[in-house]
Amino acid sequence: MAKQEALRTSECPVARTLESIGERWCLMIIREAFDDVRRFSEFQKNLGLAKNILAARLKHLVDIGVFEICPASDGSAYKEYILTERGRAVFPIVVAMRQWGERYLFEKGEIHSVLLDKHNGKPLLPLNVCSTQGERLDPADCYRERVVTGDEK
Repeated sequence: MAKQEALRTSECPVARTLESIGERWCLMIIREAFDDVRRFSEFQKNLGLAKNILAARLKHLVDIGVFEICPASDGSAYKEYILTERGRAVFPIVVAMRQWGERYLFEKGEIHSVLLDKHNGKPLLPLNVCSTQGERLDPADCYRERVVTGDEK
């Protein structure tokens, strides 16, 4: 079985997620959509991505249900790529990656962007993995178990 097919059909949700949205341009396109970018030309301009690669990644993201294509909101002949519920659900993944990068990939004094809450203008609190009781969990506090979809605890 080819590696790609093995990831696509893996029992591991991390492997399947990487196979579907883990390619760097897919995540960068989704990040742009969180900043209200909707049109092909805007994605292309902001990312500097070759049109053929952008078209392929957007098609993939539409095919897996991250985006839907809609008529332009301004009534023009253009089409817009709108995040679906599935696409909006990627937000915590992007925030977690951003926060990890802010913490570990910038030297003191180095300029970087910060994600701010629109209501109070303050940076977001760090994301944490919490138990059902609200207690912070580390990897040693968790284990994996095989389940059938729909039978999760």
